[in-house]
Amino acid sequence: MGEIKRTRAELESRATKLGARVLELYGDLPAEQQDEVLRPAPQRKLVLSTNVAETSVTIAGVTAVVDAGMARVQRYDPGVGLDRLELERISRASADQRAGRAGRTQPGICLRLWTERVQRSLRAEEEPEIARVDLTGPVLQLLSFGESDPFEFPWFESPPRPALERALELLRELGALERAGLSPTGRALARLPVHPRIGRLLIEGAERGVLEEAALAGALIGERDPFLRRPGPPRASRHRSDSDTWDRILALEDFERNGIGASLVGELNRGAASFVLRARDALLRDAERQTGTRASGPGDELAFRRALLAAYPDRVVRRRAGEPQRGVLVGGRGVRLAEESAVHDGELYVAVQIDAGRAGERAEALVRQASRIEREWLPAELLRSSVETGFDEASGRVVGWKRTRFLDLVLDEVQSNVSEEDAARELAAAAAHDLPRALGLEREEVAAYLARVRSLAQWMPEAGIPSLDESQLAAWLPELCAGKRSFDDLRRANLVEFLRGQLGWKLAQLVEQEAPERLTVPSGSAMRLAYEPGKPPVLAVRIQEVFGLADTPRIAGGRVRVLLHLLAPNYRPQQVTDDLQSFWSKAYFDVRKDLRARYPKHSWPEDPWNAPPQRKGRSTPQ
Repeated sequence: MGEIKRTRAELESRATKLGARVLELYGDLPAEQQDEVLRPAPQRKLVLSTNVAETSVTIAGVTAVVDAGMARVQRYDPGVGLDRLELERISRASADQRAGRAGRTQPGICLRLWTERVQRSLRAEEEPEIARVDLTGPVLQLLSFGESDPFEFPWFESPPRPALERALELLRELGALERAGLSPTGRALARLPVHPRIGRLLIEGAERGVLEEAALAGALIGERDPFLRRPGPPRASRHRSDSDTWDRILALEDFERNGIGASLVGELNRGAASFVLRARDALLRDAERQTGTRASGPGDELAFRRALLAAYPDRVVRRRAGEPQRGVLVGGRGVRLAEESAVHDGELYVAVQIDAGRAGERAEALVRQASRIEREWLPAELLRSSVETGFDEASGRVVGWKRTRFLDLVLDEVQSNVSEEDAARELAAAAAHDLPRALGLEREEVAAYLARVRSLAQWMPEAGIPSLDESQLAAWLPELCAGKRSFDDLRRANLVEFLRGQLGWKLAQLVEQEAPERLTVPSGSAMRLAYEPGKPPVLAVRIQEVFGLADTPRIAGGRVRVLLHLLAPNYRPQQVTDDLQSFWSKAYFDVRKDLRARYPKHSWPEDPWNAPPQRKGRSTPQ
């Protein structure tokens, strides 16, 4: 409306000189003035219209359309929790509809105030309103008509389910719903022709003697902000209360009484301020008529702040300890209080206006307007206490907390005891997400045993040996976690013995026999075998310790040859082979020739087949 009137002011004198009349057309125009626009007239008419004229009416005699390519579109604004009109580019379908106005009764022209390049970038069609607006009001009306389930209502086009869920949740938080349907508060809200959030503010304002201030706050919240944002003096010198909204109310009341546009909050846009005041008057008339309460002069700030809480229970913020500018909002999102806010004390406040950032963004939101509240004001029906268990990642322990919440916002928490059963359940759930850390699978003895079992399961599939993969280990977690409360407790348990028990005596013995931990070599040393699934086992042994061993050792029922890493006296591999006979027959003599001079104290016999093995340095002649 404001843009239409400003455009008329620009065109009026020129149109008069040309003998044309400038007429306005918009939804709130009185019926007789709308009829005047629609009736044929002897002189040329210049009609200034919103997009209401796209489909609603046909105006006879139109031969030209000038299209700015823009429209005010109603869209849910998470910053204020209400729908707002936003200026957006129209779609190609809307542009075609507007152009068609110029050719309804005779040929005409359309002047589009944008480029062909912009035309190609326009979206094909408008997004349906039901997919972009807040549905709290419509859902409230459905319930007031007797509809019991909005999800089952035969919508012409079903809205997104999350939008319906959000609407019902807000109605519950506003106290509009009870088990049988609408509560008395809900029925009162349904009678007010405003968004339920604003209606709740008006009802609470009437009960607490601040109806006029509540109506002005409702107008401020629902309409364009009349205060110009610009850098100002330090915060401490700008506030008159513990509520940014109350400060704005005082500034608007000063403007109404004395015409003062400058305030501690900021400079007022006089046109926007006057519009907000008129919106207040309309809200006040509706509220007085529906509540039977009359505004009774200046109200109390504390009462107003309590009324604001009733309208914004889902916007309660708890400050972070030691960080007064930062807090956590109901729902779990982090917020940061604007530097210019008046609310610099107190544990809790209501975030009346939030710059929520881009859709899906989880960074801290900026609270531009806040209002301090006290804990004892919180509605008892939205408070709950519970004992909860959880897993603390930092300490690796199951912990218990007794928490008091307002909706899902934690207000208090103290440590609490955890039963053995709950501890085992939480520990098992946490361990399932990080088995290596929880069970210490990287420990040498555990990793070695798992490698032995997994390797033998591949070599002897007919034995039915479990693979002991992570899914199998996770299935045994409830038993492993019984009586334990931390990852440390789990790691202190003898996991290898537990796994042997799960295999059973027969399979455990098979593992010991066919995938032994150690092999005894001719020197008498029991040498450790290294296993890795998918590869042959490795035996690292000094050459002198296997003199007299004619054949390569085998395991897994003789199916798998051991890969020998034959070491020099310095314990570095000198030869890798799984064919010991071939080594003694050929490669040994090259090795002997190379190492004999470097390690003269060690035995290098010409006949390794029959030479006595040695554990340490030589004691026999060369």
